[in-house]
Amino acid sequence: MDAVRVALLREALAGTEWLRDTRRFAGTLRGSVGAHGGGLLLVGTADYEPWHLAAHLDDEAAWSGLAELSPTLVRHRPPPGAPAHLSVGLGRLEAAGRGETLLVVAEGRTGEGLLERVHDARRGGATVLALDGTAGGGPAAAARTDLCALAHDALAVPDAAGLDLDTVQHLVSAAAGENGPLPGARGRRFRDRLSRLVDQLSAPPHRW
Repeated sequence: MDAVRVALLREALAGTEWLRDTRRFAGTLRGSVGAHGGGLLLVGTADYEPWHLAAHLDDEAAWSGLAELSPTLVRHRPPPGAPAHLSVGLGRLEAAGRGETLLVVAEGRTGEGLLERVHDARRGGATVLALDGTAGGGPAAAARTDLCALAHDALAVPDAAGLDLDTVQHLVSAAAGENGPLPGARGRRFRDRLSRLVDQLSAPPHRW
């Protein structure tokens, strides 16, 4: 991991407005899955699968004692013969309903097919959250507007934020697992967990 990204994380942890927005969004995620005892679905776009967010949410679920944070990764084109936890296709979104939380991570064009499925999931009663790293204008900006309009809560990464989508995903996952019920110990403060977060950024996922 390069020093620039470490510096960006340190700046983000310094109490900026961006950090507050990130933690607010993470709190919404945590509250939604906690209220319903889980049911977290995670989906990206046809060109961007949020592998690292899936892995780090899984880590946070284990570390914090909040099993509800462990997601089901929904894929656009799961390959034949993939393990069960990597074989969930978009049809799963059509079955999403009340008590489930759908977290959409978008980088680039979302695509009408995904937006329609997200709309159906919301209409079925699922809580829809959006983490949008789409930059620029044109069709991509229009897709960002449509996705954020569908979501109950959305966090859009502005061009001027100085943070890339991968870094924001790490901040969101870490904040979502903050202060979980740890056996025999209190949850650690967000800043105290920086070293573990830095290790996560460079470590390969162990389940995904």
